[in-house]
Amino acid sequence: MSLAEGTAPGRMDRGAAGGDDAEMARFDEIMAADGRIEPTDWMPDAYRRALVRQISQHAHSEIIGMQPEGNWIGRAPSLKRKAILMAKVQDEAGHGLYLYSAAQTLGTDRDTMFEQLITGKARYSSIFNYFTPTWADMGSIGWLVDGAAICNQVPLCRASYGPYGRAMVRICKEESFHQRQGFEILLALMRGTDAQREMAQESVNRWYGPALMMFGPPDADSPNSQQSMAWNIKRFSNDELRQRFVDMLVPQAEVLGITLPDPAIAWNEERQSYDLGDLDWTEFHEVLAGRGQANAERIERRREAHEGGEWVREAARAYARKQAEAADAAEAQVA
Repeated sequence: MSLAEGTAPGRMDRGAAGGDDAEMARFDEIMAADGRIEPTDWMPDAYRRALVRQISQHAHSEIIGMQPEGNWIGRAPSLKRKAILMAKVQDEAGHGLYLYSAAQTLGTDRDTMFEQLITGKARYSSIFNYFTPTWADMGSIGWLVDGAAICNQVPLCRASYGPYGRAMVRICKEESFHQRQGFEILLALMRGTDAQREMAQESVNRWYGPALMMFGPPDADSPNSQQSMAWNIKRFSNDELRQRFVDMLVPQAEVLGITLPDPAIAWNEERQSYDLGDLDWTEFHEVLAGRGQANAERIERRREAHEGGEWVREAARAYARKQAEAADAAEAQVA
């Protein structure tokens, strides 16, 4: 039951949740005290489902997000740039591992999550359904996309579900390096030739809107955001995070010499924050519906990688079986 249906914040129908009054009361106490739920604790079914949805989508985003940047490893302009980009893509793979592991503690196995991704039943961040035609896109992804990720994910370090919050601590530390890397790429381009500056500006023009839409739809149109905040999974609404991000971007853009592609941006003295223009939410929903630039390609590449790696997974399973059989045989000899 959602808040819009009349449930008090942070509470669920006890029958639907599957727990008794004492268990529900204990859960509510933990939420009220801003405490943490661990895998062995009782939790409402709806809370568990919300976590699996959010954490698995986050994991999928990290794995799919390897593709647009991995595409540039062999074409980066120097050996140093190649090495840095390769390390970043490896980081994203690690982030996916941390998050899939956190989701597994909620009772959903990794094979199920993989299947949901490659069959289109599960979503990932809309931002990764855009192509990266120029080297400047590596800078824009780092500065804008990873910058938005940091703004969104740092509060998740305090998420009410323990494994999720702890995974986010390391992820955010690594994302901060990714954001600096992107900023540095754009700075180098903006200090270069006219053609390099034009390439950087054109790239930022393309990525700015989609990066702001990463936070999700406006609060009035976000069905899951309010309940996630009531459960202390999220700490800020979509619009609050988006505003924080723009307030951080404006001074950074001035340092870069980049013009943010929003003529409505202006300092609001009363709010002590920047006003910003409207976003193209039609484009956002088109991408979510699978009609973005690269939706089909991203899923197809992931499917190919998953199927191509089956022999590795089978070898690992065979090795695990042999190890278990050897341990059983050794135990039997001792007995």
